Amino acid sequence: MNDRAIRFTALSIASLSSFITPFMLSSINIALPVIGKEFKTDAILLSWIATSYLLAAAICLVPFGKLADIYGRKKIFLIGMGLFTLTSFLSAISVSAPMLIVFRIFQGAGSSMCFATGMAILVSVYPPQERGKVLGIAVAAVYSGLSCGPFFGGLIVNHFSWRSIFLINIPFGVVIILLVLFKLKGEWKGAEGEKFDLTGSIIYGTAIFAFMYGISILPKPLSIILILTGLAGAVAFVKWETIVANPVFEISLFIKNRVFAYSCLAALINYSATFAVAFLLSLYLQYIKGLTPQGAGTVLVFTPIMMAVFSPFAGKLSDKVEPRVISSLGMTLTALGLILLILLDNQTQLIYIIAVMVILGLGFALFSSPNMNAIMGSVDKRFYGIASASVGTMRLLGQMLSMGIVTLIFALFIGRAQITPEYYPMLMTSTKIVFIVSTCLCICGIFFSLYRGRLRPGDVNPSQKRD
Repeated sequence: MNDRAIRFTALSIASLSSFITPFMLSSINIALPVIGKEFKTDAILLSWIATSYLLAAAICLVPFGKLADIYGRKKIFLIGMGLFTLTSFLSAISVSAPMLIVFRIFQGAGSSMCFATGMAILVSVYPPQERGKVLGIAVAAVYSGLSCGPFFGGLIVNHFSWRSIFLINIPFGVVIILLVLFKLKGEWKGAEGEKFDLTGSIIYGTAIFAFMYGISILPKPLSIILILTGLAGAVAFVKWETIVANPVFEISLFIKNRVFAYSCLAALINYSATFAVAFLLSLYLQYIKGLTPQGAGTVLVFTPIMMAVFSPFAGKLSDKVEPRVISSLGMTLTALGLILLILLDNQTQLIYIIAVMVILGLGFALFSSPNMNAIMGSVDKRFYGIASASVGTMRLLGQMLSMGIVTLIFALFIGRAQITPEYYPMLMTSTKIVFIVSTCLCICGIFFSLYRGRLRPGDVNPSQKRD
């Protein structure tokens, strides 16, 4: 198989896998009210159906990114897709919310293996001057999954069952596995022969779990202990990684490479500010506005459609224009959209919400693919796996923080009660507060995006440039 065929196959596999995991994520948001009614779960446990997936993925991304660099990115990708496909079936046959949450944990682990390797394989087979373009296509696939998720998820829930959302993953997973086995020739390693840092991985996973679980149970007294434990674990992890011979994560990338560090921080802040939007608007549109799951999905679909349309353009543009300029413009538009969401009330017209969805979608598109290009373009090829895992970790930590903020606000204003009409005023108050916090975060993110330093797209080894 020639290089062109391998590149096309890699792009097809990365795009398909980039489509199916966000499809799962966004369609589940639409289905949560229905799942809550079937299992008679409270608002906090319901949020854990989404959060458990994100927590598992965040814990696993960095270790699996390193394992991929050592043992082969294709190998880890294949195992991850197999696990994701299997747990999709097991999630579909769950008989309780706790059982569903357990399978979602393993589904998140499988997803992390795919995300840690998919982008790394792409930048391994494509030349630097085409990096922004292909990353833009892959990011567009992510947003296509997000766009299809709310609409088709709502359609599926209305006409079939929320369980069918999980079953849809299976044929996608089988096709991707077959493509990897029979069409994707070759293997890519950046750190072959290195010893895997198991101790560092355990410290990392423990710290992430303690911190994020602590946030999720605020304001309970135990939460403070867990958050402090997580922060102490993070300090221990950094110290360990600076002395171990083969670290699971190259701390120097954050210390010496400002482009990489600030781009990752911008991604963290962006996702922290925006991930909860779909979750909150799904509840708002169904509970407050009385829309069906399909109707809510139709409204929410405008954001990812804009993302899918403009992401390839933004990625290609970042091969010629400084990524930080495009990303900062995107972050600014996102902040504007969040400000407009603060004004939501019971009487807000659907056309207003759709207009805000369009603004947010354009903002996301202009931010994501140029920012990804900056991250992958700022490191040497032997760090592609860990760089891909890093941006994935920032994304998932941001999503966890976003849901953590929601969980905290819900705990303070709604408690563990089911969302019934008497609690609708508290739901609206909680939603407004979350959007205010998100807006403040997004404004902070503009700073990191603007002041990350310059990266000239197309440089063969931009990692050698340090600010």
